Amino acid sequence: MAEDRAAAGHVHATMRIALLGVAGGVQFALCLWTLTGHAYRPAWVAVAAFIALALVTATCGVWVVRRKPLPSAVVVGGTVIVLTASFCATAALPPDGHLRPPDWSVGLVGWHLLLLLLDRVPVLLAAMATHMAVSAGQFVLAGVPERAEVGAAGAVALGTASVQLAVVVITRMLRRRTAMAMAVARERDRLATRVLSAEQWEREQRTVFAGQMGATLPLLADLADGVLDPRDRGTRRRCALAATQLRRLFAENDEVPDPLVHEVTACVDVAERRGVDVSLAVSGAAVAVPADVRRALTGPVVATLSATRVRARVSVLRTDEDVRVAVVADAGTEAGTDTVAAATARVEVESGTYGEYVRTEARWRRKG
Repeated sequence: MAEDRAAAGHVHATMRIALLGVAGGVQFALCLWTLTGHAYRPAWVAVAAFIALALVTATCGVWVVRRKPLPSAVVVGGTVIVLTASFCATAALPPDGHLRPPDWSVGLVGWHLLLLLLDRVPVLLAAMATHMAVSAGQFVLAGVPERAEVGAAGAVALGTASVQLAVVVITRMLRRRTAMAMAVARERDRLATRVLSAEQWEREQRTVFAGQMGATLPLLADLADGVLDPRDRGTRRRCALAATQLRRLFAENDEVPDPLVHEVTACVDVAERRGVDVSLAVSGAAVAVPADVRRALTGPVVATLSATRVRARVSVLRTDEDVRVAVVADAGTEAGTDTVAAATARVEVESGTYGEYVRTEARWRRKG
């Protein structure tokens, strides 16, 4: 629907510029010569009708040249003036001038109606039919026409109407083609955007994985070389931290309805596999959180849970103002440095130690 409206606006604006030129050209290049070359009764009525049509064209030009739609008042008033001018011009014709060379308005009025009502096809057809019916009625009332005169008048009316109706058909065809072209272009742009986003996401994931593996490989190398003792509590904590970070990183790539809770759950799962008793509480509806913000929000959870000894409590709170992820655990002071390091420019991190318990909270303000 959006493509169709945009296409209609573009096509109608372009066609109206062409119709403005046609209406003005036909009126002043052809009809003016006809008006001055024949006798009308009374002449001032024909001249007034000519001037009225010219004023309608000029008024429409104010909006048409700026490619803006015509106001409803201009359309309604212009249509009434055009039909009235058509009746007056036809009434001023000599008895033998109907649908013949002196009848300068019979073909001109249709172009003015097209200019005014191009985007209102049912009203346009009704107005054109009214114009032709009035012209035909005055032609019949002027005297009993002969068969040849009827044929000539019919040829004039049919030729004029067919050309003007062809403009309506062409406009509708252009509107459909333009809508299709705009839809194809929009789909192409959408696909291109998705490709670029996928490429950027892939580059970011490679960078993140490279950074994580860069921190993990030295640990593995030290363990393999015997530099680190697996029985040492500090070594175990470093291993737990690396395992939790990797598990959270893998969870980041999963397609799930609530990525933040899914990543927090992954961190909790690693801690539970180490025998830690972890409770998780989630409140608030799921909200869209950027990947880098989720990474920063779960950073304190990773750091604290990797140092937890026996039990921990993790909570996720989502409101209209912010998103908070908090953890309370018996981690002592071992997680303090890693927790503070998890803070970023977009995520605030608060940490406090209460005896053997550590409480950390990461907060992302959604507004402001």
